[in-house]
Amino acid sequence: MELNLSSMATKIPCSGLIPIRSLLNPSKSLSHHHLPRVSFSVSSPHSLKLMTSTKLIAMASASSRDFEMSNLTALSPLDGRYWGKVKDLASSMSEFGLIYFRVLVEIKWLIKLSNIPQVTEVPSFSKEAHKYLQGIIDGFSMDDALQVKKIERVTNHDVKAVEYFLKQKCESHPEIAKVLEFFHFACTSEDINNLSHALMLQEALSSVILPTMDELIKSISLMAKSFAYVPMLSRTHGQPASPTTLGKEMAIFAVRLSVERRYLSETKIKGKFAGAVGNYNAHISAYSNIDWPHVAEEFVTSLGLTFNPYVTQIEPHDYMARLFNTISQFNNVLIDFDRDIWSYISLGYFKQITKAGEIGSSTMPHKVNPIDFENSEGNLGKANAELAFLSMKLPISRMQRDLTDSTVLRNMGGALGHSLLAYKSAIQGIGKLQVNEARLKDDLDHTWEVLAEPIQTVMRRYGVPEPYEKLKELTRGRAVNEESIRKFIKSLELPEEAKDQLLKLTPHTYVGAAAALALAVDDAVHLGH
Repeated sequence: MELNLSSMATKIPCSGLIPIRSLLNPSKSLSHHHLPRVSFSVSSPHSLKLMTSTKLIAMASASSRDFEMSNLTALSPLDGRYWGKVKDLASSMSEFGLIYFRVLVEIKWLIKLSNIPQVTEVPSFSKEAHKYLQGIIDGFSMDDALQVKKIERVTNHDVKAVEYFLKQKCESHPEIAKVLEFFHFACTSEDINNLSHALMLQEALSSVILPTMDELIKSISLMAKSFAYVPMLSRTHGQPASPTTLGKEMAIFAVRLSVERRYLSETKIKGKFAGAVGNYNAHISAYSNIDWPHVAEEFVTSLGLTFNPYVTQIEPHDYMARLFNTISQFNNVLIDFDRDIWSYISLGYFKQITKAGEIGSSTMPHKVNPIDFENSEGNLGKANAELAFLSMKLPISRMQRDLTDSTVLRNMGGALGHSLLAYKSAIQGIGKLQVNEARLKDDLDHTWEVLAEPIQTVMRRYGVPEPYEKLKELTRGRAVNEESIRKFIKSLELPEEAKDQLLKLTPHTYVGAAAALALAVDDAVHLGH
């Protein structure tokens, strides 16, 4: 037998068990000991583009044994057991990432000041000075981050430690040394922090979360197209219902996930740079002849962020709530997918490819548990609990601000980490699936009663009285098979052409437009838009 994928470029053989893994691109293996470093490259005079550098930062010079010990003692499984699957987030969402972006923002602000003619105390920097400052960003290392932390132990203030670190770095440069006090000029700590957190999120989303979402959606879309013509019994309320195709059911999830992914990509990541209470008080007291709101907007947008002009000491985090709620809804849809696949495996519609040496149950040797989908579902629940807390708490701050958001913002990486782990688990699970067509066929062979729907619908068309009631009497609580259905059709007072059409129907062919919907999934998904 062969799936009739006539609208696809190639036909996919169907021999009872169809492996999904062979249809998907294998994930690249990743090192457990290195982090990609985040850096900026100038794409235009007015914007900066985030990218992942090819240069890697060594986490530490620890031995393999020490690394394993650190896994065993980690308080969070993300930093222990699951580190290998979530480490791509570490460069942006870790303490290292936060310090790095603070350094970047402070340097870019000093450069911005040097480009404002009215700020005569900070002359335009030479090319050599620009290169030196950019070199601090590009060469920012784990040793640099540790130096900042060392300073913080004295200052007991994390942002002030960054300022002092930069002054130390630049005091030997004759040109920059003259303007050291313009590091952090007119800034409140939250001017630096809110932009750093925004850049952390932007990098994490663009480099890790959205690409993994895309990989997941593509995997499910491929299932939709590959199994577009595989008929399957529907189960509304858990009971046999009008047949569908396996591919069409997968297409639904691909489209639903793609909608949430698009909403996420369209969320504007915002930033403020308006001083202690959002009024540019200090700025104006020093240089009253400068349009500081305009300067702040130019600066924020130059970082690739959207400017928020109406703020207190903090950017109010409403965009974060919207962003986290969208990720949570994406996760909800994926939970629905995980549970449906789990149920299909339970029904025998899918089998799972086994791996030599793997054990499904410690006591039942025959079992191959759907652990990837269970792992995905569990981590999505954990992620959503954290995302819900973030989205509910962050927009609330007393008067012009309180400090409760500061410690909460440090937990964004956990919410994204559990989400990422769930996405990768689902992708891994999909790669192990095999469609068991024999089991799907058996269910349809034993549910001829599902043809009651098209029969009574045709009866209505031709004015046969009480069609629903007649089919109800035939099917409810009674064993219905091919013979009884055909006998009933032949007894109806219908045009012969209508009878012939009904007699051709089987539970396997009564699938409506399911196959066409599945094959058109790519048109509905619009990845990357």
